[in-house]
Amino acid sequence: MAALSGVSNRLARALRRGLLAGFVALVAAPAGADFLGHGGPVRTLALSPDGSRVLSGGFDYTARLWDFGTQTELAVLQGHDAPVNVVAFLPDGRRALTGGADGKLILWDLDKRLALGEVAAHTSQLIALAFSRDGELLATAGWDRTLALWSLDDLEPVARWPLEHNANALAFGMDDALYTGHQDGELLRRHKSTGYVDAEFIGHGLPVTSLHATGDGKRLVSAALNGTLWLWDIEQRRAVRHFVGHDGPVYRIELIDDDATLVSVGSDGLLRDWEVASGTLRRELRAHDGAAWSVDVTPDGRFAVTAGSDASLRVWHRATGDRIGIPVADVGRPEPWLESNDPGPKMFRKCAACHALSTDEPKRSGPHLAGLFGRRAGSVDGYRYSSALVRSSLVWDDETLRALFAEGPDIYLPGTKMPVQKISDPERLDALIAYLRMLTEPGN
Repeated sequence: MAALSGVSNRLARALRRGLLAGFVALVAAPAGADFLGHGGPVRTLALSPDGSRVLSGGFDYTARLWDFGTQTELAVLQGHDAPVNVVAFLPDGRRALTGGADGKLILWDLDKRLALGEVAAHTSQLIALAFSRDGELLATAGWDRTLALWSLDDLEPVARWPLEHNANALAFGMDDALYTGHQDGELLRRHKSTGYVDAEFIGHGLPVTSLHATGDGKRLVSAALNGTLWLWDIEQRRAVRHFVGHDGPVYRIELIDDDATLVSVGSDGLLRDWEVASGTLRRELRAHDGAAWSVDVTPDGRFAVTAGSDASLRVWHRATGDRIGIPVADVGRPEPWLESNDPGPKMFRKCAACHALSTDEPKRSGPHLAGLFGRRAGSVDGYRYSSALVRSSLVWDDETLRALFAEGPDIYLPGTKMPVQKISDPERLDALIAYLRMLTEPGN
């Protein structure tokens, strides 16, 4: 740390403040928080290509794999000797990469929960990675002032270039462009085959923290430690829009909705949605009490997942701002479905994560199931439904429930807050519906 520049020292101090806030928040965190398992602040996260799983990395030296629908932990991936800074799913969704402050790059088989291989990618912190658009190359940046390229097939080294200033953010653009955001505030375009710098974008002034290129190759969006968010015209090499709103460092940005929307999180703990074309702040919500370190959005755009210094990951319905999780403890709640291996109870375990069975239980992220059969959809008093359900004329019965799970909530009721829970096996679906009827009939 002593060798860092003045700008780097400011970044390090900001990181330490985030760590301290995270441990304070961890002590005060309520039982039953979403995606709870990390033993410290969660530094990074990524959603699988199909949106069914979440991968996170934390200051507790672990990466963790989660089921998105139930928000339950599937595996703890242990292989790093320092905090995990970056995680990423490979396009097949069955493998993933993690990079840590130990400089390691590890390739994981997520089905077997095993490391397939690792390389000492950098001699100091591995802080960023990016995939080329053709799926052949991986770029990594470390705080050893180097930028490296790897074959994505076998993690064999392809090239390594020295940097004048450490890079914190990477993004591949069209053709041979590789963009790097640096600790001195520089944003550079390089040729991915030679490392030659052929363009510079000046404006941030303090360390660049996150970076993305639009799909058409004409724009960049970048964030920095001083709270600035910029949209850049690549051909003109100048900033064309400033997104104003964050109070403090911005740690992560993502482009979604075919690059029409920008989401961002930072030290103020807020999740913000921006309209890229105008720079308008559409909505904001408090995602975490401390810093929010990372964010990703489901492929259908309905949900955002955030990672915070409070050691939790949380799911948010973007249209309403509602938190989709389990903020209450099930003290004294009978859970007979946990004691049975029959298909109906086993399938109901996912439903139980979000729904109470009676009006007497604490409210959960979904409406209660009391009197479900014969009830009009969107009719539970006091629950804030999505507009899709409010406008519907559905009545819940065997037929409509079967269609809901067979087609998937996102298809059957576009815009619903219900995470995707699709059941393709007719026998398992029939067993779930029969079990639901038994649990929700009056007197049970």
